[in-house]
Amino acid sequence: MNSRPFRFIAPMPKLEGSVKIWRDSIRRIEDLGFSALSVSDHFTAGWVMDPLTVLTAAAEQTTSIRLLTLVLSNDYRHPVLLHKTLATLDVLSGGRVEIGLGAGWMESEYDAAGMRFDPAPVRLARLEESVAVIDGLFGPGPFSFGGRHYTIKSLDGLPKPVQRPRPPVMIGGGGRMALELAARVADIVGVHARLRGSRPGAEAAADLRAERLAEKVEWIRSAWQTAGRGEGGPELQFTAYLVDVTNSSHAARRSVSSFAASLAADEAVMAESPAVLTGSVEGCVERLLEVRERFGFSYFNLGADVDMVAPIVARLAGR
Repeated sequence: MNSRPFRFIAPMPKLEGSVKIWRDSIRRIEDLGFSALSVSDHFTAGWVMDPLTVLTAAAEQTTSIRLLTLVLSNDYRHPVLLHKTLATLDVLSGGRVEIGLGAGWMESEYDAAGMRFDPAPVRLARLEESVAVIDGLFGPGPFSFGGRHYTIKSLDGLPKPVQRPRPPVMIGGGGRMALELAARVADIVGVHARLRGSRPGAEAAADLRAERLAEKVEWIRSAWQTAGRGEGGPELQFTAYLVDVTNSSHAARRSVSSFAASLAADEAVMAESPAVLTGSVEGCVERLLEVRERFGFSYFNLGADVDMVAPIVARLAGR
């Protein structure tokens, strides 16, 4: 796969306290040079934000930063309604939407909402149909679709997007079925650990070891070629879950994920996985260049502490 220019994702600031402060934070993220502003999709464990509402609000506060769902759970929304929302947002934002979709994985959320949590192959098949529906509705005229999970009859998807033929689609996953699906139908593939249950732990951390990530990238590359999608391959997105930039002006604030302790307990992950990024700004820059060369990852989420990683973004964005 060819190396692509670096892009960096900033997670959506928390919506707590003053809305004015939240809006100011959005604008500052854009000023720092991040490529995209992302929001995930949860409704348990105290999660506050509806992703599509806050991205719409963020679009009004910014002019250039991309608006990324990372990722929407397919089972929570019918693709016809999701298409209309995303198409409208693409128009309102001047063509800045990126559509991140996943099959859904957090069984506890399904239980809380009284939704059936189907086996992974069923959820993935439904996701594949949903992408086909959304893609078709972004087309120039009426669209019909007959699948196992969705049926669409001569529906013209409106409004037509600014981005043509449609906003880019990202699908993330950790297992082979999900990653091969992403390689067949998505423009961007998010490479993650396999997630089971509601909280990732030691098993998920082990799935981020370098040799496992290399295997996942090979699944993607092979599926892309088998699908006849041409040269180059998809853009590959990856998240560093434990980040500590030691000579940043904000070095005292280590950016960690909820399962950072599991990462730290796995010596192989700490030694060589791109899920761990520690050291000086210069060292982190060199490390990311090495990671892109080895794995092909170029689209990075480096955690919520945007000030700590801003010097890295300044050095590498677009390079």
